[in-house]
Amino acid sequence: MQGFRQIVRITAVALLVLTVAACSATFRNHGYMPPEDDVDMIMVGVDTRETITSAIGAPGTSGLLTESAWYYVESRFKHFAYNAPEEIDRQVLAISFDANGVVTNIEQFGLDDGRVIALSRRVTETNIKGVNFLQQLFSSFGRFDATTLL
Repeated sequence: MQGFRQIVRITAVALLVLTVAACSATFRNHGYMPPEDDVDMIMVGVDTRETITSAIGAPGTSGLLTESAWYYVESRFKHFAYNAPEEIDRQVLAISFDANGVVTNIEQFGLDDGRVIALSRRVTETNIKGVNFLQQLFSSFGRFDATTLL
């Protein structure tokens, strides 16, 4: 009987430890931010894309339409139990270039500086509100022109 009680106590302690461990938050880092010392060595008006690539590495993101800027982005997310991941820190390094590929500006932003923007909005407006399928189908009868069929 004494051995059974000891097994129950060990099992209870193990379950308590597992419960506490399961409720602790985990953190994940995404992206790459070059070290501050390396960024300080970049000189506006002197360095080019090639020298930056050799000094701090290639960026994760560049300008969408042109290669006018490079963006280094690093984020830290907190995962807790069943909740959605929460971004707790973000650092963005933006390096702008002129047409010749020479650095024109270096900016750093944090999570507090950011705002959510929609890069692409894919919403199709409809002009058939209040019209059902059969009305659409029958409204097309009589609109055919023989010249468009030839």
